[in-house]
Amino acid sequence: MEQNRLIPYDSVIQTLIDYVYTDHHFDQNTDLMQAAHIVLLDAMACLAQGVLVPECQRFMGPMMPGTVVPLGSRVLGTPYVVDPVKATFDMGSAIRWLDYNDTWLSKEWGHPSDNIGAIVAVADMVSQRNVQQGLPPLPLKEVLVAMVQAYEIQGILAMDNAFNAVGLDHVILVKIATTAVTSRLLGLSPAKALSALSQAWIDGHSLRTYRHAPNVGSRKSWAAGDASARGVFLSLLAEKGLSPCHSALTAPRWGFQDVLFKQQSITLAQPLKSYVLSNILFKVSFPAEFHAQTAAEAAFILHPLVKDRLADIDRIDMVTQQPGMDIIVKSGPLRNSADRDHSLQYIVSLGLLFGEITGRSYSDAFANDPRINALCEKMVVSVEPTFYTRYLDLKDRAIPNQVCVRFKDGTTTDVIRIDYPLGHAQRRAEALPLLQKKFVDAMTDLFPDRSVGDWEKEWVSVNVDRSVIDWLTRFLPKSAG
Repeated sequence: MEQNRLIPYDSVIQTLIDYVYTDHHFDQNTDLMQAAHIVLLDAMACLAQGVLVPECQRFMGPMMPGTVVPLGSRVLGTPYVVDPVKATFDMGSAIRWLDYNDTWLSKEWGHPSDNIGAIVAVADMVSQRNVQQGLPPLPLKEVLVAMVQAYEIQGILAMDNAFNAVGLDHVILVKIATTAVTSRLLGLSPAKALSALSQAWIDGHSLRTYRHAPNVGSRKSWAAGDASARGVFLSLLAEKGLSPCHSALTAPRWGFQDVLFKQQSITLAQPLKSYVLSNILFKVSFPAEFHAQTAAEAAFILHPLVKDRLADIDRIDMVTQQPGMDIIVKSGPLRNSADRDHSLQYIVSLGLLFGEITGRSYSDAFANDPRINALCEKMVVSVEPTFYTRYLDLKDRAIPNQVCVRFKDGTTTDVIRIDYPLGHAQRRAEALPLLQKKFVDAMTDLFPDRSVGDWEKEWVSVNVDRSVIDWLTRFLPKSAG
């Protein structure tokens, strides 16, 4: 017989909301706010590139054409003004579309910048609502602090809990993090935030089906936008009043852990602070799934040695980490761009053939080059167990890949192994100028009527007290500003 009695919230749910609603004085940490600002602008660069992709554009804008929502959220890079749920979907999808946004790797994988569309959409709506009521708009520091917290929630949960191992997609963590931080941005009480977060845990969760052959497709690009939009939706429901689900995780038979997590406990690997944003992995110079980034760099080094000897290649030996083998080592035809940007063999082929990778490298037209498939067929991939040990080591967090090309005459290239990708925290100084270029180039492509100097100034200048409305207006077409 089930007992209908009042019980405390599951400890993980309570801990997450306590973290979000405690003043950690993040906004007084200048270095952290500067890092968060760079992370934000990198996401804006990804959004700007995604907005220009026709396939992404098809999903953007109001569900009913021509609808404009009074005091609604502006979709950055576009003229659309929609409700915050749809704005979150649009911006989250654009940020993610080309697989160029930042990454977090552990037992679970994911992209904490998937939360940024939600944070910006809600901050915009709240700021406009404040102004209508004679109150000041939110300052930019509220966006940056929410980012630190969303990154931490998603990243720390990913360190201990492998949702992929039970077939669930990592965007569950986007939904959880978005729900928690947007509840605070909306000004909800901690009690209402707890209700929202408990409902997020028992919500329907995405399977990984669309990330794996033979079912890979464009959902891979909009799944995070969908998950974060659902988080905003639940927070908005909680604003109106939402019943709690205290034991959403631990309820016997009916809770998340028993139903979807093979009776394992959801745990937090370490106290929630600001570790994740400070150690985030950027995609700096080229778009590709992150477990393949060091393999691509190795291929770039080998490019001048093999580009004129393609017919002489007998075999290409690659060594990767176990997650790389599980996620991106594929056999058989690659059917679309989403399939290609998650293929280790395809990515290494691009590096060897061209010495560069761009968003266009995954298009159907580009993939028709027969040399790409010919190289893919010559690749032999194996796993080195110590690579995964280093991958999980919090003091190392390496993502090694190794490439060697063998020729028909018995000669070989050097074995090229890269341990840390350019976007790794250990290579941050090397990456920052290139991240700036990525941002400036993306913005001048989207807004050709604005100068390079304006965007360079935006990169170096962070004013945490600047209003959200003033900040986001910089990322709107002038007709929508």
